[in-house]
Amino acid sequence: MGKFYLIGFLLLLAFDTLAQTGFKLTAIAAAPPAFDLAWFMRIAASPWVYLAISGYIGAFFSWISLLRRAPVGPAFAAAHLEVVTVMIVSFWVFGEKPDLPRLLGAALIIAGIIVLAFSERQQEEQAAVRAAHRRG
Repeated sequence: MGKFYLIGFLLLLAFDTLAQTGFKLTAIAAAPPAFDLAWFMRIAASPWVYLAISGYIGAFFSWISLLRRAPVGPAFAAAHLEVVTVMIVSFWVFGEKPDLPRLLGAALIIAGIIVLAFSERQQEEQAAVRAAHRRG
């Protein structure tokens, strides 16, 4: 089951990051923003918007598959690694330099996910011990 979680979360992160990057590229291609037909046509003509939509569809199916098997708390927290991956891709693709608050936020997200993972593992171990005592 661990391999399923790893692959599932990597797919979710990849699709989420793809969607966010696609939307940013769409916004750049459709600039300047204006709430009119010409702007919507620029969006529809951009291949990036279809990349973004595909990313969201892939993320949706990855997320639903994970929720069938993964505990909700750690799954929800791990899904927020997208913030970190988007920041990394934004640096690489768009040249956006992360500042100290963003780096600290990314570190806190990662630390929170690690704490939740250890907490979940500890709860599973305690449940296994209780079940063994009931049987024993």
